[in-house]
This record gives sequence, C-alpha cells and structure tokens, in this order.
Amino acid sequence: MSSIGIIGGSGLYDIEGLSVTNEHKIKTPFGDPSDVIIEGELEGVRVFFLPRHGRGHVYHPHEINYRANIFALKSLGVERIVAASAVGSMREEIHPGDIVIVDQFIDRTKMRHQTFFEKGFVAHVPFADPVCPHLTSKLIEAGKATGVKIHTSGTYVCIEGPMFSTRAESNVYRSWDATVIGMTNYQEAKLAREAEICYSTMALVTDYDCWHESEEDVDIAQIVETMNNNIFKAKNIIKKVLPTIDAQRSCHCADALKGGILTKPDHICTETKKKLAPIVGKYV
Repeated sequence: MSSIGIIGGSGLYDIEGLSVTNEHKIKTPFGDPSDVIIEGELEGVRVFFLPRHGRGHVYHPHEINYRANIFALKSLGVERIVAASAVGSMREEIHPGDIVIVDQFIDRTKMRHQTFFEKGFVAHVPFADPVCPHLTSKLIEAGKATGVKIHTSGTYVCIEGPMFSTRAESNVYRSWDATVIGMTNYQEAKLAREAEICYSTMALVTDYDCWHESEEDVDIAQIVETMNNNIFKAKNIIKKVLPTIDAQRSCHCADALKGGILTKPDHICTETKKKLAPIVGKYV
C-alpha cells in the first residue's frame, strides 16, 4: 500500500472516514518532530498525519523542526507529502477563501536549517521545479472536482515571521510576481526533495496581505472563520485526491539525489552514513 504524508494545522486531522491505527513518537538525528505522527487509513490509503505547529499550535514557523518532520516521515516509508497552509494573497484576483496550488517558491527566511547535508557530506539536488508535477496535477484535479475556487499555479514567498511584512516589503514581493505569502512551505519542499519524497501543497488564502490598502482591515475572528472554511475545503480535497494517486512513482522526485552526492563514499564517516541511512542508504 502506498504511504502518503499529510502536513498541516491540527484542525486538518479531524477528518471524517479516517481510521486511526497507530501513533508514532519518533526520535530523529535532527531532534524531535513537531508532534507524534498519526497513522491511519483514509479512502483505502495508508496515511501519516503530522501537525507542523504541534497539537495546540505551539511552535512559531521559525521554531518548527523541519528536518526532523521530513526525516520522520521518510523513516516511516512516506513517498509523497500533501501539505496545506494558511497564506495571505498578493493578487487582487485571489480572494480570501480561494486555494492556490503552488508551483514555485521564493525564500526570504534567515535562520532555518534547510538541508540534511552538512559537516563533510556535500550534495546538490535540482530544485528548479520545487513541487512534484504528478502529485500536483492530481491535487488540481481533486480540487476542481470538489467545486472550490482553485488557482492552478502560483509563487509562494516564504518569510521568516512570526511578524507579518511591512507594506514596503509586501509591495516588493508583488513586484517579484509573488502570488501568496506564508511562513512554512519552502523548507518542507526543499527537504522533501533531498529525501526523494514527492511534495505538493495547498495554499489556503485567509486574507489579503498589507499591500491591499483599500481593503478594510480583517479582524482575527474573520480570519479564523475563513481559515476554518478553508480547512473544510482542504479535507475534502485530501479525501478526493488520495484514491487517485498511483501506487508506483514515475517522477524524478524518486531519484532526485542520483548523481547529486559529491563527497566520495570513503570520505563520509560511518556515523554520518548511519545517521542519514533512510535518505542516502541506496547511494552510499
């Protein structure tokens, strides 16, 4: 049975039809994941749910242990990740309540670990197209089938947070043709590629970013209401997409590391090989 990882907020996991079979508290070489990982079966597919901010939303975006989260899912045999996250809109035509299926990223973070490879182990992985095209196409089809307003491409600018952008920064990102703005998805996509996991994400629009000066200020209650509606939509898309995902992978995500490891095997210490075995074991 194919294994799918699902990363998002805690509200995403109370999903009708999920049969929970296990909970995994995993230790990784990079520390602890955000929370225990819930294993279950949904629509006939084996799934692993991971709340990126922890249950109860206890981690800021810059505090999330992205390496531990992706490594833990990899160690459980996950080959694909479907993610969801709240974002602000950078475009007039993309309204609160819409969903953008992101296909590009701009990284504006400053203090996060972004690679599994360090300390004498060098690898370079292609990242020109940062999401899996096959998984993304399935997500788009599922979104359209549910009837929600789906935008089939977009650029996600990832900022450090936890504070939102200044108006000047927001307008700079618009000049870069950014579509949405958020604080989490870039590191997940990058580390998933290193781990040879297919990754695709739903950007759930809650409001306009501060560039939109003519838009009335949105209060927290309004944002929360929109977010809850978006979570409902995301759950429906997840249920719709799972049965459509092929058991076998034919994308380049599955061998993204091939040819990318530059350090000679005899220069990689045994401890490092053991540490990274779930990711590099087939190569070194």
